[in-house]
Amino acid sequence: MNLHEYQAKPLFARFGVPVPAGRVAGNRAEAEAATRSLGGELWVVKAQIHAGGRGKAGGVKLCRSAAEAGAAAEAMIGRRLVTHQTQAQGLPIEKVWVECGSAIARELYLSLVVDRSRECLAFIASAAGGMEIEEVAAKHPEQIITVAINPASGFSGFEARRLAFALGLEGGQVKAFTRLARGLYDLFVAKDASLIEINPLIVTAAGELLALDAKVNLDDNALFRHQDLADLRDPSQEDATEAEAGEHGLNYVSLDGDIACMVNGAGLAMATMDLIKLAGGEPANFLDVGGSATAERVTVAFRLILSNPRVKAILVNIFGGIVHCDMIAEGVINAVKGVGVPVPVVVRLEGTNVEAGRKLLTESGLDIIAAENLTDAAEKAVAAARHTQREGKPS
Repeated sequence: MNLHEYQAKPLFARFGVPVPAGRVAGNRAEAEAATRSLGGELWVVKAQIHAGGRGKAGGVKLCRSAAEAGAAAEAMIGRRLVTHQTQAQGLPIEKVWVECGSAIARELYLSLVVDRSRECLAFIASAAGGMEIEEVAAKHPEQIITVAINPASGFSGFEARRLAFALGLEGGQVKAFTRLARGLYDLFVAKDASLIEINPLIVTAAGELLALDAKVNLDDNALFRHQDLADLRDPSQEDATEAEAGEHGLNYVSLDGDIACMVNGAGLAMATMDLIKLAGGEPANFLDVGGSATAERVTVAFRLILSNPRVKAILVNIFGGIVHCDMIAEGVINAVKGVGVPVPVVVRLEGTNVEAGRKLLTESGLDIIAAENLTDAAEKAVAAARHTQREGKPS
């Protein structure tokens, strides 16, 4: 789950990470009132969406009067912003963050992530802040500094100083950076984050450190411990199909292809998508119905799959362990009959009660393509998609 900047910065402040003063606004009047409340002569109005690249896309505006700030907010709110990190339709802007302007002397990059290869948390820093960090890593990898944190000993001052010196900080800035990094680490652990990023972390003209941006991603699996943070979820920033899938206990991720996948188990789902690619096709989604899938959840899964108008074929790949193959077969049959599936359905079943499941499919009288193994299933799904012309979106 992602937080907006206006939600993340108060968290930063609570953990001792310095941020510029700011106010959230949902309309022009609130934006103008925010400038008067904040005071000063320069403000920044930022569109609040769950994506980077806002500045280049027109989602960040410098304003020198309350009227300018109000106009900037009015131009953003209620519209969709398209950046290099969004899909073509962009994301809706429902609020803006009005912040006091800062005198920037230097821009740095700092993040704290889960390093799965080392099984620990790691700080990533760069003196090339304010830029796309992926671009910096690709073109100038020597500018990326990584410090892994030993999970047994936790975060230490010498690790913070190592980062500070590598970033070219000196004097009192080193002590300030140590406090800031400690705050990020404590926030990460206390709130079960999966990523915290500041880009840019600035050094002001007065030599102070400020988090000019704030990105916080939380681990969904730990949200039961943080109901206050779970309440901050913004469904408008999520894919509608993915959100609905989550309500039914399904793990769904939209992709750009035309062959839909319905699989039980994340590893098997990824292997299925790989084989579709190997066979020359493109997966339309990742969909894990889970180990305890029911016929009802399979029906819901079909409906979600068919909400994507690009889908030209469906590949059902089930290994029956906890969930039996005959139950999955019943779900497939009920879905095809009840939902109305206008595209070919390829089914590969293996595991518990597989013969009973295959018999149900064979005797259903439905146009379902049986597959002997996973490679065969992928090849049949790709062939079926190439011969399918779908007219319109199913109801």
